Amino acid sequence: METQFYITITLKTHNGLESFAKFFIGNSRHRALDIFKQLKGSRSVSEKNILYFDFMEIEKGLPVNLDCITCTLNQLAENCHIITKELFISENFESS
Repeated sequence: METQFYITITLKTHNGLESFAKFFIGNSRHRALDIFKQLKGSRSVSEKNILYFDFMEIEKGLPVNLDCITCTLNQLAENCHIITKELFISENFESS
């Protein structure tokens, strides 16, 4: 099974943490990390934060959280724009 990379978006609710979006960002660690590093937010994560972006690796079927940032609602929109743009470029203009 090939290693896969994802970015998940999680929201803190009164019921706990709820993941509500998951972006598959490919099988290349280098490319996936380049995308994650572009995201806006803070690496200073605490229990007071509400929105989280997790950089996940799935290897041999097991998830590993590689990094996490927290962000504001405006940064959430900007980050979704960044991810979508980068995936569009990867799928349409870069050779595999």
